[in-house]
Amino acid sequence: MNASLESPTLVRYVMEEPGVPATGEKPWGWHLVLNLYDCDSERITSAEVIRQFVIDLCDLIHMRRFGEPLIVNFGEDPRVTGYSLVQLIETSNITGHFANQSNAAYLDIFSCKEFDPEVATRFCVETFRAKKFSGVFINRG
Repeated sequence: MNASLESPTLVRYVMEEPGVPATGEKPWGWHLVLNLYDCDSERITSAEVIRQFVIDLCDLIHMRRFGEPLIVNFGEDPRVTGYSLVQLIETSNITGHFANQSNAAYLDIFSCKEFDPEVATRFCVETFRAKKFSGVFINRG
């Protein structure tokens, strides 16, 4: 699924209503899975940009960070070489991998505290200047 930033719905929802599982009960958690393509190579290859991104994202979606982010650049296979990110949050985690060769970013935001997936998606796309992206937002039962 590709969508423009002007699209009213930026990501596809797995459940019929965002934030409400099929059982009608409150979900145990919310999980946003994003694939960003044709990103700005200078941004996805900068540990400082990635660090500031996750700090600002947590502030934006009202998540309390637990410790500092772990940001490591590695990979023997050029196809997957790049930074990986792990940020623990009090309600779960935010992870990502940034692929240098393809200028892609693969991000996961998982939390048992509800957050707005549209706000998070827009921020991720804008931060890494992705020209295309796809995403899915699911409720974890």
